[in-house]
Amino acid sequence: MLAGTGSDVGKSVIAAAFCRIFRQDGYHPAPFKAQNMALNSYATPEGLEIGRAQAVQAEAAGIPCHTDMNPLLLKPNSDHTSQVVLHGKPIGNRDAYDFWRRGDGGGTFDFRSEVCAAFDRLAARYNPIVMEGAGSISELNLRQTDLVNLPMARHAGADVLLVADIDRGGVFASVYGSIMLQTPEDRALIKGIIINKFRGDLRLFDKGRQMLEQLCGVPVLGVIPYYNDIYIEEEDSVVLANKNSQLSALNAQLNIAVVLLRHISNFTDFDTLERDPRVNLFYTNNVSDIQRADIIILPGTKSTLDDLLELRRNGCAQAIVRAHRDGKTVIGICGGYQMLGITVDDPDGIEGTIASLPGLGLLPIHTTMTPEKTTRQITFQFNGQECQGYEIHQGVSDTDEAILQTDHCIGTYIHGFLDNAPVIDHILSEKRKGRNAQSPNEPGGEAGRTPPKSHRDFKEEQYNRLADHVRRHVDMQRIYQIITGND
Repeated sequence: MLAGTGSDVGKSVIAAAFCRIFRQDGYHPAPFKAQNMALNSYATPEGLEIGRAQAVQAEAAGIPCHTDMNPLLLKPNSDHTSQVVLHGKPIGNRDAYDFWRRGDGGGTFDFRSEVCAAFDRLAARYNPIVMEGAGSISELNLRQTDLVNLPMARHAGADVLLVADIDRGGVFASVYGSIMLQTPEDRALIKGIIINKFRGDLRLFDKGRQMLEQLCGVPVLGVIPYYNDIYIEEEDSVVLANKNSQLSALNAQLNIAVVLLRHISNFTDFDTLERDPRVNLFYTNNVSDIQRADIIILPGTKSTLDDLLELRRNGCAQAIVRAHRDGKTVIGICGGYQMLGITVDDPDGIEGTIASLPGLGLLPIHTTMTPEKTTRQITFQFNGQECQGYEIHQGVSDTDEAILQTDHCIGTYIHGFLDNAPVIDHILSEKRKGRNAQSPNEPGGEAGRTPPKSHRDFKEEQYNRLADHVRRHVDMQRIYQIITGND
């Protein structure tokens, strides 16, 4: 198990690295996270829903993702409620206080039994299981209802590696406190420490390693340097704060504004576009940035009506409509697609208290929220070429079209739509016709541009680079000794 001193210390990415390392070394690994809280999710081949991080880790392990890898997923609706997804299917909304106080699904489900049974099924098929904890392992007030950290490690008989983020500071206190606040039984499960996101000369932390080992009585098994040239899909929207937020002054680049929604989900839809040299992509809810962008994208959201209301309040809705009227391209994906329609109705209060709102009126669709959720992987045709994606949405729109296009406006329920080269090339080439693009023979021009790797090949390369990076800086021999009981 990769457990953490806190949230966003890098557990998910390191777990993906170990999945790839074990696969490279001839094992048959699988990821597991008993309970996840995220808006960024993914559809399994069976059409069920899991956290995006476990789908990424499964991909790194070279296996299809499955709900047993993430049996319990919480998707926040607000600060106080979450949709609960059990074994890939939503079972309703839960108040956060009741969920964390009771931990039993309101008396209907025994979540602990459910997640333990999922682990047992997975462990019967794969070896080793690369488990991931959640947040901090030392949240003492939640210990009795904790399903995902050390109670899960006890059930699995897992060896725990504690991951700490040195970049945020306070690494000695966070590591020492995380270990010493455990019960003696749980403390014995912690077999190693991994220091993540180190900047600078690694030799400067040699004494720090020794001090941590003396203080905690646990070996430091690795100090992993910070990197910014390996691209692994992220699950937590906190990373959006570090994304580029500047308009490009280069005529060679198209400015693409992704509207920053309060409940944004599946923002990994834009990872491929971010890397395209023809594009400067940024996240914003600034009206002037939206009006100056060449292409505006309304992303997915967990709360379509709430975010649509906020867009009207902050002026972004009007800015998008004006930009479209001025010839800018507008793209809506999933919840963003619903917002671009004529109306969004929620007569049964699926999302909350807003019963109905007018959409932006750029696409001729009406959407009604329904209790049933659509989750499936999908193959579709675009400009005569086969493309891949997946759907995760609530609500039904009155069209049978997977992709709806009008004059410089595109809407679709398909996540991963913009991972497909035919789609990207069509959108960018159409837009570049209307402005002074650089000469085709200049570096970065259309004729001089090196065709990018396929999305799948690019991801495979990144998993291998991540594995190499972690392998160089972690004592894998010692880790193998620990997990085989020979330490």
